[in-house]
Amino acid sequence: MGKRRGNQTYYYLVESARVDGKPRIVSQQYLGSAEEVMARLAGGPGGQPVRSQHKRFGDVAAVWSILEALDAVGLVDDVVPRHVHAGASVGTYLALATLNRVVDPCSKRAFVEWWATTSGPRWVKLDAQALDHRRFWDAMDLLGADDLRAIETSIYGGMIDRYGLDLASVALDMTNFATYIDSTNDRAPIAQRGKAKQKRTDLRLVGLALVVTRDGGIPIVSHTYPGDRPDVTQFSTVLDELVARYRLLVQGVESLTVVYDAGQNSHHNHEQVEAAGIGFVGSLPPSDHPDLLDIPRSRYAAVDADRFADLTAVDTTVTALGVTRRAVLTHSPTLHAGQSRGLDQTLAKARAKLAGLQARLHRGNTRRPRGKVEADIAAILKPRWVDQIINVTPTGEEPATFRLSWRTNTRARAKLEDRLFGKRILFTNRDTWPVADVVAAYRSQSDAEFGFRQLKDPQVVSFSPMHHWTDQKIRVHVFTCVLALAVAHLMRRTAAKTGLHLSVRELLEHLEGIGETVLLHHDGGKGRPRAQRLLTDMSDTQRRLFDLFELQRYAPNR
Repeated sequence: MGKRRGNQTYYYLVESARVDGKPRIVSQQYLGSAEEVMARLAGGPGGQPVRSQHKRFGDVAAVWSILEALDAVGLVDDVVPRHVHAGASVGTYLALATLNRVVDPCSKRAFVEWWATTSGPRWVKLDAQALDHRRFWDAMDLLGADDLRAIETSIYGGMIDRYGLDLASVALDMTNFATYIDSTNDRAPIAQRGKAKQKRTDLRLVGLALVVTRDGGIPIVSHTYPGDRPDVTQFSTVLDELVARYRLLVQGVESLTVVYDAGQNSHHNHEQVEAAGIGFVGSLPPSDHPDLLDIPRSRYAAVDADRFADLTAVDTTVTALGVTRRAVLTHSPTLHAGQSRGLDQTLAKARAKLAGLQARLHRGNTRRPRGKVEADIAAILKPRWVDQIINVTPTGEEPATFRLSWRTNTRARAKLEDRLFGKRILFTNRDTWPVADVVAAYRSQSDAEFGFRQLKDPQVVSFSPMHHWTDQKIRVHVFTCVLALAVAHLMRRTAAKTGLHLSVRELLEHLEGIGETVLLHHDGGKGRPRAQRLLTDMSDTQRRLFDLFELQRYAPNR
């Protein structure tokens, strides 16, 4: 079949069939102009490709399919209108930034070159000028904190409905991210030096709180805050936001259970939890409750051998944070062994330092007064439990006569291990839940921790690189990072439901392996070469992912 376009006729190979009793075109393959068809039949220069290109297809198309399913572009554009001189809508810029965060994080300046190596320009038709980094920045400038909150509510609300996410139990956790913002920059007060969880005490930090579902670890609420603020001070804000959003989805909040760790504990925070009328599962420091630690091991019972091998527990009550509530005291041999190994390492370091100090004193060449030496000993014994196990005896009155001896109190260590190691106190108001469900809920905290580890992966779904230096742009950057995390975990959850249990990185590696090869033919004249596009061969896993994410919608048709 030929189609006339201007002065040229282009030919297609068409297959027809009857659909509902009527003739319909069911497939169509482009063949080229009459000259190209003749050249190919004759084996001329137009019949063989003169060069080829390889485009990134599978991972880019799969992420875009999730963004389209969430209507991310439309929901952003409903909140923030398009700038009159913009090359694309604000929603399009945020969706492209999110896509890049998932598969191959780079700066906005490097985006246009990266985008050209993918198949994305076939279905997101924007010229290079529209993808200039300054256009991204212009779009970001239009988004205020209230806009981001409204967009997040719309996108995650739709995500919960579309993917049937279970909100009965959610986990809350907080972390911070190191930035490279200059110390003299006064336009980013959200970036502050504090207790760096990446151990980069020399860098300014941005704090991030996430609430994630137990069902797939999908983030549904995020909160950005200055990196010098303790996590416990942000709990109230995040809880208010979570409860407000939950009320938009269900009639009451009684079915909601929030899981958090002991780092969020305070009387004020717990009063807010109780006042909200929601369920909670938290934890208490065992050393703060010696009466529970005194419970004999004979009272511990197995929890659920199929779900938690060797875990035992006592179901009791405890008074803490101003209330008396249910407590589940657990003992894990795995945790016990890990704490014991950690103590071995800590003790070995302390003994090595004591040996060094002992040797210096024995040589008699120290001029430090006794108070300074005792301060050195105290610093060596400062790590947790060390001063209970290593007994140090300094002797001598003058620097030249100072000597040091020590011994390990094995009985004290055995008592410590028996009394404390391997134990956790879970604190909850879910009085009717089986012990195994309380334990499972508390362990879901790892879903939030896994999300933070994913954001700190420099290769995929990464917070870094962050090339923004103002509060406003940092908040937009965090929004795209959290949305990228949600998209990646939705993809992982979707694959798992079909039996493909893959990590985010494994999933993206399989999808990246589905490439698009572009064969460039030339008809022998001076015109542009004709492009023939083909997908690479797929493994069984890749074929399943191709079908699962409906990538045929984005596949080349000629």
